[in-house]
Amino acid sequence: MSGFFLTLEGIDGAGKSSHLDAIETLFSAQGRRVTRTREPGGTSLAESLRSLILDEPMDALTESLLVFAARRDHIVRVIQPALARGDVVLCDRFTDATFAYQGAGRDFDAQVLSTLERWVQAQPDATNLLQPDLTLWFDLAPEAAAVRLAGARLPDKFESQPVDFFRRVAQGYAERAAGAARFVRIDASQNREEVWAQIEAALRERGPAAGATPR
Repeated sequence: MSGFFLTLEGIDGAGKSSHLDAIETLFSAQGRRVTRTREPGGTSLAESLRSLILDEPMDALTESLLVFAARRDHIVRVIQPALARGDVVLCDRFTDATFAYQGAGRDFDAQVLSTLERWVQAQPDATNLLQPDLTLWFDLAPEAAAVRLAGARLPDKFESQPVDFFRRVAQGYAERAAGAARFVRIDASQNREEVWAQIEAALRERGPAAGATPR
């Protein structure tokens, strides 16, 4: 079986992480091996960089460089080997988050991000970039997400941003989704069961069991 790269995206509070267990269980029931991971993170080095990114003050360029450094290690050590084994790679956020948070949210130069994306995600044959096969985008109004996050835990530096920041991030996700057919929008304003029904439908139609293009 060929590997399949699935990412979950959305603003903080959209509820994407709460469905990771169920998605992993669904693939396991199909007889697929699942490598579950996250960004920033996924390796010892990347997790160390994650702590800096989420907690330390820095300008947008420094932040972006650290994000892509973590991503490179993640790709080389975890994602590419798992895909080569034929695993389903289930990843909580990937590069779309960088364009949404650092690009739109922090108003950082998208051309610089695109350059970093090309450098970091170049495939061994140098003709293609590593991108997800399918991205589930959990779309939720920033005001609703803020209500969900209130009092949930001690916020990191992104979660503590004002609603206007998340409006920009949400718009960044919308723009990214508009340019990539791999996106499936999930209406995250619905209740948990209705959201899961959307996820199941997307995976039946677009998941590895539906016949993804072999890598």
